[in-house]
Amino acid sequence: MIVLENVCKDFDTEGGCFHALRGVSLSIRKGCVYGIIGRSGAGKSTLVRTINLLERPTSGRVTVAGVDLSALSPAELRRARRGIGMIFQGFNLLESRSVAGNVAFPLELAGWDAARIAGRVDELLELVGLGGKRDAYPAQLSGGQKQRVGIARALAPEPKILLCDEATSALDPQTTREVLELLRDINRELGLTVVLITHEMAVIKEICEEVAVLDAGRVAESGAVFKVFTVPQSPVTRELVASVMTRDIPQHFAALDFLQEPEEGCGLLLRVSFLGDTAAEPIISGVVRRFGVDVNILYGAIDHIQGVPYGTLVVELSGNGNRDAAMEYLRNLNLGLEVIGYVRRNLGASVAGVV
Repeated sequence: MIVLENVCKDFDTEGGCFHALRGVSLSIRKGCVYGIIGRSGAGKSTLVRTINLLERPTSGRVTVAGVDLSALSPAELRRARRGIGMIFQGFNLLESRSVAGNVAFPLELAGWDAARIAGRVDELLELVGLGGKRDAYPAQLSGGQKQRVGIARALAPEPKILLCDEATSALDPQTTREVLELLRDINRELGLTVVLITHEMAVIKEICEEVAVLDAGRVAESGAVFKVFTVPQSPVTRELVASVMTRDIPQHFAALDFLQEPEEGCGLLLRVSFLGDTAAEPIISGVVRRFGVDVNILYGAIDHIQGVPYGTLVVELSGNGNRDAAMEYLRNLNLGLEVIGYVRRNLGASVAGVV
């Protein structure tokens, strides 16, 4: 549906050339809710504005539904943009127009007749839950209601793609959840491709199916949200994931005597990830019974990513049992298994009472 090929965008500044995007390549499939996240200044907003060529790339190609937008004439590009709706952090409503007038505005510009506009406006206001607010003005609305008007206006020309540039950043947590639920419903009911720009990993976790992590204008990592959250590869991704999911060893274990190679009698530290139904299985007790190892649970948490349970345990394996067989058993259960390291002593005495 949307393909970016080696997209670069440079800006001339007083300090010289600023490289906002550096060779970005992405493929966003039709009907997907796709998230783009990164720290402030990573290039997120510039990237989303290249999709509809509000920012024309310095180099590279942007293809939407098989059409190279950069090859279009100005008139052809204006027509193509009607298939790409956009909502903004600041709402960008016309204060002098009513709710209905704001939603109708792009249809008037497109030359729709009055009867058709009236029907479409009523349909959209019901869709976004503002049927009773058609004659209200922006100054009379809450932030969440303003964003709903923005969504309805973006949907008015019947686009196939909806771009959301920090659409929930100005909203409180409850209103953010409501707007995200609305976007998810719209995606499912209308089959829209939704591209969501945000600096909040919780937003990605809540609604997106796939995600790209930007860092200094480059794609640091991309893929299915579940995989990126549970097995983050890049340092910036691990940092962002840590804001909503704890994977690290708790700080009070930082002083432990870690070893790079095992010694006789040392403990083995593992991070075990439980995905889906395995998060509720008595796996640790099974390891103890089967292989005679001592399992000391140092840290544990269960979270949910779009309704799918995901659990993490940090454990120490010690004792006289068969640790290698225990690890092979865990691998065969399709668990995520990561060796953190080895410690020179059993941790039971040093962390007693912590877990």
